[in-house]
Amino acid sequence: MNNKLWAVFLTSAEGAFIQVTVFVGVVLLFFGYIDYKQQGAFVAAIEGAKRYQPLIGSLLGILPGCGGSILIMPLYVKDTVSFGTVVATLIATAGDSAFVTLTQAPRDFALVTVISFLVGTATGYVVDYYKIGDWLKKRSVKEDIVDLDKRHAEAETLLNDLYCENSLTCRSRELMHIGHEEGDEIDMLLHHEDPLDPRKLGYKITHNAFIIFWLVITGGFVLGVLELLQVDINKLPGLANLGLYAGLVGTIVVVLYMVFSAKFVQAQTHEDVEHKLFSLEETFIHNAQETAFVGTWVFVAYLLYELGVYFAGGEEVVMAAMASTGLAAVMLGVLVGVIPGCGPQVIFVSLYLKGMFPFAALLANAVSQDGDAIFPLIALNGKAALWSTVINTIVAVLVGLTAYYIEMQYFGG
Repeated sequence: MNNKLWAVFLTSAEGAFIQVTVFVGVVLLFFGYIDYKQQGAFVAAIEGAKRYQPLIGSLLGILPGCGGSILIMPLYVKDTVSFGTVVATLIATAGDSAFVTLTQAPRDFALVTVISFLVGTATGYVVDYYKIGDWLKKRSVKEDIVDLDKRHAEAETLLNDLYCENSLTCRSRELMHIGHEEGDEIDMLLHHEDPLDPRKLGYKITHNAFIIFWLVITGGFVLGVLELLQVDINKLPGLANLGLYAGLVGTIVVVLYMVFSAKFVQAQTHEDVEHKLFSLEETFIHNAQETAFVGTWVFVAYLLYELGVYFAGGEEVVMAAMASTGLAAVMLGVLVGVIPGCGPQVIFVSLYLKGMFPFAALLANAVSQDGDAIFPLIALNGKAALWSTVINTIVAVLVGLTAYYIEMQYFGG
């Protein structure tokens, strides 16, 4: 039994790393480079286009990952964008799970993207038309400006102590803030509550070993491409079981990198997004952390699936059980989407790709989930975060049920 379980573990590691994680890493790095080059141009555009804000918000939301969506949240708190824009952005957002769908099921990704964009835009305009966000505009807490200046000065002193040697004025990171200004309430909440500490082991490893991480990803990507070309990477001459060993090593590297990144629920923060815009090196570092996050949760999903198949007595048994829960799977997709963060969403999408859920469940989850973008809104305005979740959940249920009916009626499930 132990040998069989070990084989299940190896198979899960190989599948997660070679078939998914390496492709996610390459695509994520590509989008990260685009973000670095455009330097928040979308955000600048949305501030000056009041009539088109829900539309632009949906465009930001459908971009794989949460970078653009995260940057929208402070703009709402500053009253620069409407509440409908927030709702549109969050409905359109599919978080880091979008990278998994994009690399493994591009047709499904395209369909989900188009529907999420249209639904997000329409809902955003409806929310603004009925002025649902008006009563949410006032912040419940307004900090006294003197106290704010004092707290900011203390926070800056702490950062100087962390980053500088023999100096009271230097800072190793001169970030370009997006959606807020240095020293305002938003800055205090997003960047000074729990500052990155370069003295910690995790920081040192992730900021010095990222090149090794990307070399491992590159090696796995080569094997992944060979596998796509129908080459059996476990039967190469003189390299028997190369795929299994590469998958095991790659998975270990990915999981360790996530552990040292200390990102278990939230793949990236507002601060991470701004750091990635600081330099290409920071883009590589933080995209490595995000890739490790996605890769780890994909591995968890694959392992759960394979263990389920093993203990259930075969894949046919699992498929038969899931085929009878189609409508329940749609509701499950909505409920999983309500959970903040990208981890549960990556697991759900990974299981969908295994054939466990209908397309309507994937769509309902994509509409329902907010990825990591909800975290800054929770920190800045909990009331707005709550009501955006309520609206998105209702919309997700309606979209999911409609898609399920169409899927059953015209495509035979």
